[in-house]
Amino acid sequence: MDPTHRASDEYGQGHDRSGGEPGHRRPSRESGGADFGPGTPQQARVVQLTAGDLLLTVNPVDGSEVEACPPGSGPDAPVRRTRAERADHERAGAPPVPAGPPAPQLPLLERQEERERLVGLLARGRSVRLTGQAGSGRTALLDAVAADCADLAPDGVVRLNGRGRTGADLLHALFDTVYKAPSHRPDRDELLALVRGIGAVVTVDDLEIGGAALDELLAATPECAFLLAATPDATTPGVDAHLEEVLLAGLGRGASLALLEKVVERSLTEEERNWAGDLWFESEGLPLRFVQAGSLLVQRDRLRAGPEAFDEYDYFEPRADDAPSAPAPPAAEALDVPLPSLGEGAAPAVLLASRLSETARATLRFAVALGGEVPHQAHLPALVGDTHADAALGELAGCGLLSPAGPRYRLAAGVLAQLAAAGYEDDAAAQARTAAQHYAWWASHPSVTPERAVAEADAIVASLTRLVPGDEAGAASAAVLLARSASPAFAAGLGWGAWERALRIGQEAARIAGEVAEEAYFHHELGVLALCTGNPDRARTELETSIGMRGALADKSGAVAGRRALALVADRSGDFAPIGRTASGDEVPMVRQDVPGTPPGGFPAAPVFPRQPAEEKPTVVSSLPAGPAARKGPGRAVLGGARRNLAAAGAGAVLIAVLGTVVTLGVTSGGGDEPGSRNVTTEQTATEDPADDGLPADDPADGSAPAGETTPGETPTTPGPSDSASPSTSGSPSPSASTSDGTSPGTGDPTDGGSSSPGKPTPTKTSPRPTETDSESPDPTPSESESESPDPSPTPTDDTPPPPPQGSSSASGPVESESAPQSEAATDPAV
Repeated sequence: MDPTHRASDEYGQGHDRSGGEPGHRRPSRESGGADFGPGTPQQARVVQLTAGDLLLTVNPVDGSEVEACPPGSGPDAPVRRTRAERADHERAGAPPVPAGPPAPQLPLLERQEERERLVGLLARGRSVRLTGQAGSGRTALLDAVAADCADLAPDGVVRLNGRGRTGADLLHALFDTVYKAPSHRPDRDELLALVRGIGAVVTVDDLEIGGAALDELLAATPECAFLLAATPDATTPGVDAHLEEVLLAGLGRGASLALLEKVVERSLTEEERNWAGDLWFESEGLPLRFVQAGSLLVQRDRLRAGPEAFDEYDYFEPRADDAPSAPAPPAAEALDVPLPSLGEGAAPAVLLASRLSETARATLRFAVALGGEVPHQAHLPALVGDTHADAALGELAGCGLLSPAGPRYRLAAGVLAQLAAAGYEDDAAAQARTAAQHYAWWASHPSVTPERAVAEADAIVASLTRLVPGDEAGAASAAVLLARSASPAFAAGLGWGAWERALRIGQEAARIAGEVAEEAYFHHELGVLALCTGNPDRARTELETSIGMRGALADKSGAVAGRRALALVADRSGDFAPIGRTASGDEVPMVRQDVPGTPPGGFPAAPVFPRQPAEEKPTVVSSLPAGPAARKGPGRAVLGGARRNLAAAGAGAVLIAVLGTVVTLGVTSGGGDEPGSRNVTTEQTATEDPADDGLPADDPADGSAPAGETTPGETPTTPGPSDSASPSTSGSPSPSASTSDGTSPGTGDPTDGGSSSPGKPTPTKTSPRPTETDSESPDPTPSESESESPDPSPTPTDDTPPPPPQGSSSASGPVESESAPQSEAATDPAV
């Protein structure tokens, strides 16, 4: 066998490889080996769940989307959990068992009377409020009573924790314990209907609500008997709560010494008894103080047995091979470790922590930075930087420095203040930032289920609370990243109380950091949350703010998601109005006119225009009734009655005003200096006029027009003033002299046919609008085109003025010409 040139069948080289390609590298056997190949992009965790009759899609990228549940795709009806499912659910909600040897089970001393009384009240269906100081043993008593009441109610015993929870949170927790409804959160009405039928003994530890909120909780569950444990400084219940009050006092001297011996697991000496008696008087018999005092005596025993018991290398870690040997321990009788002082016994946290391992003290620093919340033991190796840091939880729990709080651990009563005074809070900002960065990575990882994220919600929210508001550089940005990563997991895990707190803290952190895009995201999520919880006013405010911010950032996809949610808010709140129509009575008062043409329930018709100033010639414009469509005809345009928006109506009104003014100026202009320039005789041809677009009138095909008639499209010529003092109405057109070069006297305008004979009148075809000429006729007698007799002889003067023209060149109605009053003045012989 040649190690350099091996055969193909040696060492597995000739077998099929994954991929079937020659030269394919075998994957590394090391689980933590570096992978230099192309990595798979991390997929965003998108979860769909129902909230009442709404379908919520949790989208971590652009924001959650909410819509009404399509028909036939609603959630299944909630079903009650079986006994086995209830046991699994309660086991998952219990605090984790600390690593290390199990702690001794301590008895419940001097609590038999309270225990029997509580069980009797609960058996009769009465709700009880148990009040005791922190460290008085309320949690141990609740566990004992819950064990005695396991078979009292149809739904058994439900154990809840009220720290940081509202009444709505407790109702949803009660529903989740009894019913199984995956990916469904009932609305308010459905929730009340479901919890009303629950019959169970409910124990709530560390209750914080009171007053009206507690009354609402009790009224919503009439078939449940509550055992509420609270401290004396908690909010008192209302007068309508009908709760039985039970006070929990401290232990007596004998019970306190018996508890101390149980912790130490030996008999006390006379010196220790006297010291314990003084401690009992100082601590008022609180059981927690004697548990911690027993831990001090255990540490003292170890120190008396040998100082190496707390040596860094011998007790907590194996000694290295090249480390120097430990000094020989002195004889036991030569060791003299004094008892702790009375002050150290009353506040033993600092002395206990000083005798623990470094990883345990680092865990305490993180707990102080997080406001007393202890991270789960699975997170301690990453936070502390020690692979065996999960054993620190067992050390702290064995010393009485921790107490269970629902599915987690917290620092025991009074420990946080004692450690903060000893300097454990000096690096709290750095510790909180480290925890925030770790939780941001962990919460966004695809392998982390939403339920696990909700179980760690208190520590995550505590990290956010420490960072915001913060003066340290980068604290706000770290809080934004953590809230952005954890809030979708809280929403998907139905931990909506933690979801709301994370969103509000994240929104404030984004405002401080100046991250507008993230602030818009938090506003959008708050709007969706308010919509799902039945608060449309809050939802509208948050969504409008988010849409405005995303519009400024040109975030099209985010703005579209916000508009969809806002449309659903408007639809569910009942204030959605159809676009393009104004409701009756909601018109703008400035443009509404009380005219007959105003359509009901729509926009008003064309308004009546104000008259022109006094120095200008008046123009009368009459309004026409609006119809379904505008009518078109010669010489008249009617404003249609179709409903348009306000802008179109205003634009049309301005256009009509401009057209009317132009036509009026065209009719009245040009005659101020030469009054006789308005005559148009039959022997004159129509001259160029700007109103006629520069085109002369055409002669009729037969050479003349019938008397008294006009062809279609023709308008009778309006008689104008002349230089004659006695105008007459002639039955035939008066001849007009013309020069030989084809121009009329007094004008420079050529005629159509050159010169005309005075004996033959030449009829002219009038234009559709009144034609004005600037020529002066030698004959001062004005002529009228409408005649009834072909007699060319003059007729007596008619004293009545000619009727006004019926046609109109205005788009809004007939125009009253100024020629009528001038004709009356011309026919007066006295002029």
